[in-house]
Amino acid sequence: MAADGGAHGSRVRAGWWAPAAVLALTVVQLGVGTFASSLQQFEGKAFGARLVAYPVMMLVVPVAWWLAHRGRDVRVPWGAFALVMAPFLIDVTGNTLDLYDSVGWWDDANHFVNWALLCAGLGLLLLQGIRVRWARVLLVTGLGAVLAIGWELGEWYTFIRHGTELDTAYQDTLGDEALGTLGALVAGLALRRPRGADGG
Repeated sequence: MAADGGAHGSRVRAGWWAPAAVLALTVVQLGVGTFASSLQQFEGKAFGARLVAYPVMMLVVPVAWWLAHRGRDVRVPWGAFALVMAPFLIDVTGNTLDLYDSVGWWDDANHFVNWALLCAGLGLLLLQGIRVRWARVLLVTGLGAVLAIGWELGEWYTFIRHGTELDTAYQDTLGDEALGTLGALVAGLALRRPRGADGG
């Protein structure tokens, strides 16, 4: 019994540091952006709202997974959690280093890469039991498209509608949604083959 308990504990703890580090680095930078909002790279970026919203969104998936698997002897998917959280860290770091304003392609690259990471993490959690390849790709891509739309709505409500980017918001929104969906498609293609099977 003691040996079984030790094995279970190692499965629970192994890899926890990756999502914990991502969360901690994100929160620290959010705090800096909130309390040093007069700096140019943080001005008008709603860092006060992000300080609350980002940690909550980063923890939604791990908490939901824990509630669904509570009491079960299963390996905790820390890697998937880290992938889901990583886009928030990348976004905040881009603002901290002023990359959104100083690097022309940074915003577009973010929407593509971050959605690939986010959807890869979600796919690792949601695709278990789905064996058909096209269904796996479609699920991840469709989920990414829905999340891209939701994200753009959140950005518009939080700071675009009263900000200086309103004139170009329509074109930017369409581009961001397309890039996010493309990133989700890449994640879906990467996860199209079920583990230990040829798929269908």
